[in-house]
Amino acid sequence: MTITFRALTAVLLLSALAPVAALAQGAQVAFGGIRADTSLPVEVTADQLAVNQSDGTATFTGNVLIAQGEMRLSAASVLVEYGTEDRSRIERLHATGGVTLVSGADAAEAAEAIYSIDNGDVVMTGNVLLTQGTSTIAGQMLTVDLKTGTGRMEGRVKTVLQPGGN
Repeated sequence: MTITFRALTAVLLLSALAPVAALAQGAQVAFGGIRADTSLPVEVTADQLAVNQSDGTATFTGNVLIAQGEMRLSAASVLVEYGTEDRSRIERLHATGGVTLVSGADAAEAAEAIYSIDNGDVVMTGNVLLTQGTSTIAGQMLTVDLKTGTGRMEGRVKTVLQPGGN
């Protein structure tokens, strides 16, 4: 049986594109660098702070930087939601405006992010771009489990695959 160069090229091209087709639906991504100890204290630095005692929230604005262990999250504004029974315990952080999440060599950018402290999940939405070393992956929603260092990118996922492991 003789295989023509054109047929071999078609088979190789289809084999190479199979992972890309899977990425278009959603992609599981390893986040070895984006991992955090969610039991550590959360430190917030910002230009301004407004506290609302009636609904148990605080809004940090202007060059907001949130640090928890090695993880850093920056944004223009962050709404902090405290526990309903324990007002000293942070339940959620809702960051908006040029959000960047960095841990180790991994970094993700998005329009907004919601960090649920108790379960250690960060959901980033709006033109998400994840950079891991020289690799990038883009989509509309990135969900990261900070405890396990795993995540999922969804919504018209796009990446560039380098042949030969380069």
